[in-house]
Amino acid sequence: MIPIIYSDTFLHHDTRFGLAPGEYHPERPERLTAVISALKAADWSDQIDWRSPTPVPQRNLSQRNLAQPDLVDRIAQLQDQGYIEAVAHLAQSGGGHLDADTVVSPQSYDVALLAVSAWLDGVDLALNSGEPAFVLARPPGHHATGRTGMGFCIFSNAAIAAHYALEQTGVERVAVLDWDVHHGNGTQDIVQNNPQIAYCSLHQSPCYPGTGARDETGSHQNVLNLPLPPGSARKAYLDAFDQQVTPFLRRFVPDLLIVSAGYDATQADLLANMSLQPSDYGAFTRRCLGLTRRMVLGLEGGYDLDALGQSVVATLEAIIAR
Repeated sequence: MIPIIYSDTFLHHDTRFGLAPGEYHPERPERLTAVISALKAADWSDQIDWRSPTPVPQRNLSQRNLAQPDLVDRIAQLQDQGYIEAVAHLAQSGGGHLDADTVVSPQSYDVALLAVSAWLDGVDLALNSGEPAFVLARPPGHHATGRTGMGFCIFSNAAIAAHYALEQTGVERVAVLDWDVHHGNGTQDIVQNNPQIAYCSLHQSPCYPGTGARDETGSHQNVLNLPLPPGSARKAYLDAFDQQVTPFLRRFVPDLLIVSAGYDATQADLLANMSLQPSDYGAFTRRCLGLTRRMVLGLEGGYDLDALGQSVVATLEAIIAR
């Protein structure tokens, strides 16, 4: 059985907010429903353990126990308190935009908090069981920096999860592998100065957001960026895994692997120019399993609905088959 952490609440982050009728936003609720449909159609769908994320309690400042920080406190350790308050105010005021691409609808603040909670649940499940967990949540997070959200992302889910994991007994090192087609500038921004966290990204270059050069190596040589040219397909990715990703992660010896699982490098995806097929993500996952089964995978990008669903199926099929 593989646990998948999901809630219908994740559908309530409305990226169509403020758009004219007929306008389209690629990071839409249908992404999750497409994945669910694909998973339910899989021959092994009975091997999925659907889990609800831990609810986020509504607390005021006087109710917070600083010895046990609530979720907002935890996020504020890594992202600017003023930014968090601005997102909350924007949602409470009826919604708006953080930038041209990043929408905050009236429910987005609460949904984004629940997404962080789901990623933390994934950490707990993987550490307690020693087996992989998948977080099927939105909004994504790897572009959210310590100062602001951008690129469809509000809170930095993977970076927050990595720091949370380091608080758990027996965890000294955490690695984050980002195979989204876009460089996770936000994750790197937050973790690159922490010697207990390694960050590795395979991404198209040139491409949004224009970061992730090879010479960005972190304060402790704990960052490995692997920019790949447009049109790259399975062989280029697997060569990068075998020659660079796997050796880098093996040297780091993580107690937990967090995967920012974006699926927008497929040939069908219109937000970039790569040539992967959905089945290729099964090969990536098998290489990760060769490193450790203590793994959390969380959804980042992926905007062609059919390719997204089939890519997640390939990912989980690789886990169930091992």
